[in-house]
Amino acid sequence: MTQSAPTTSSIERVTVLGTGVLGAQIAFQSAYSGKQVTAYDISEEALDKARGTFDGLVATYAKEVPGAADGKAQAARDSLTLTADLQAAVADADLVIEAIPEVVDLKRGTFAKINEFAPAATIFATNSSTLLPSAISDASGREDRFLALHFANQIWRANTAEVMGTPKTDPAVFDRVVQFASEIGMVPVPIHKEKAGYVLNSLLVPFLGAALELAAGGYAEPKDVDNVWRIGTGAPLGPFQLYDIIGLVTPYNIMSHGDADARKLAEWLKVNYIDKGKTGLAAGEGFYQY
Repeated sequence: MTQSAPTTSSIERVTVLGTGVLGAQIAFQSAYSGKQVTAYDISEEALDKARGTFDGLVATYAKEVPGAADGKAQAARDSLTLTADLQAAVADADLVIEAIPEVVDLKRGTFAKINEFAPAATIFATNSSTLLPSAISDASGREDRFLALHFANQIWRANTAEVMGTPKTDPAVFDRVVQFASEIGMVPVPIHKEKAGYVLNSLLVPFLGAALELAAGGYAEPKDVDNVWRIGTGAPLGPFQLYDIIGLVTPYNIMSHGDADARKLAEWLKVNYIDKGKTGLAAGEGFYQY
């Protein structure tokens, strides 16, 4: 899939579709790294919420990212362009990164629409964590310039970027996106053929599932499972701390469409946590209180 990496990606104008948790982080990190970034969402109400998210990221970067407190984070925030006009959002983009809900028809429809508006040379990328790029790429109208670019939550800290193309992705485009990921402070992870779950989730999902089985089955309390993992491996976080960072709704949605065992775990998670408003860090409580 890959050739020798280019010296520069030549990707300067970046549009991010969706300003949810991860979409906002992708947009902010790209702006922080010097890219010209447009963040799109479907309404002014959504953009108002995004403005608060971006303000929060300024404070987070100033606290956690070396050098950000000297005004660099605020400068990144000030440089962001926010719009609810889809045509304007992609009109001069070098790269469009989609970070909208994990609904295949919604993603396919969105890419078909922006194909009408974006320049012919624009690269399209999906940040999907569960869908293969080949499930979407034909709708984009540019299969040679379509791939997946998957980021992890808390992008400034968990700075991996998984790059996965399809058999029709141009290898030169693949390499440009790998280089782009490096330019915005990520550690690129080239994936040489399509794999459900990519690298991170292929490892993480079974790990988190095993932890949930221990708690739901009454074998051990979540805090004790976390303690064992941290002490035994030296890892900074246990699985239930990771659940809270990810948010419990996403794992629930994935498990509720799984096999009988997975659906049973999803129901336990729903009854004991989600129905009680304990959905993770963003809600102030999940397996832990914040």
